[in-house]
Amino acid sequence: MDLQIKQRENDGIRILDLHGRLMIGESEAMLRSEIVALANAKDVNVILHLEGVTEIDDDGLGALVFCWARIASGGGALKLLSKKRLHLSLMVVTKLATVFEFFTNEQDAVDSFFPDRAARPYDILQFVEEQEKRPALDRPK
Repeated sequence: MDLQIKQRENDGIRILDLHGRLMIGESEAMLRSEIVALANAKDVNVILHLEGVTEIDDDGLGALVFCWARIASGGGALKLLSKKRLHLSLMVVTKLATVFEFFTNEQDAVDSFFPDRAARPYDILQFVEEQEKRPALDRPK
């Protein structure tokens, strides 16, 4: 399935719901174009909702980093939202968990843009510790 992107807004924060595969070619180029358009429009507080993303390759990861850098260069912030173990594992393995703020709850992600609101990013360290406690046979490969 090709990548589909639907834009919506929650409390003034732009949310991009992604569905499909984020891979080399048209899908990652489409995401980059969406982000460039948002940055050019000065819409610089963005959440990428990855729950519907089924696969991410190295070019897809590169597109995520590009999106983060492009939004940050405009004075904004880009945050990731997903509950999928696949996405969390990928962020840990690639060390991108040190770059991105990652949330498993949409309202926490939205609240994180407002200094007067309490928002809890997902604790990646907790995820790693939980993975280490699981028997090797249960761990994703």
